[in-house]
Amino acid sequence: MVCRRGKEPEKGTLDLPGGFIDEFESAEEAIKREIAEELQAKVIEVKYIFSLPNEYEYNKMTVPTLDMFFECTLEDTTHLNPSDDVADCFFVPLRELNPEKFGLKSIRKAVGMFKVNSLKFEV
Repeated sequence: MVCRRGKEPEKGTLDLPGGFIDEFESAEEAIKREIAEELQAKVIEVKYIFSLPNEYEYNKMTVPTLDMFFECTLEDTTHLNPSDDVADCFFVPLRELNPEKFGLKSIRKAVGMFKVNSLKFEV
């Protein structure tokens, strides 16, 4: 599942649901909360995949961050309701996934890595 960004930076490009971790929140709790906020969906299973270093522009400063990527199972995928900073969400078959359509550099890299590694294990 991919999302279309509803706000800058990179408004209109593809993205993955997610966001920042709140104080006293685990990464797993954060991704569940973010998916609930952005897609109105309930996550029933979270599996950590990998992380990538990144930089985030905030208040005219470059802040080093760490992006963590998870594979999530949703309770229901038939009633997704894009909200918050997500303009749209939809499913794309893995073989048709094009990392170049993702606007944010670290997401583009992560999608490419995930696609290559996942296709290795297809039968």
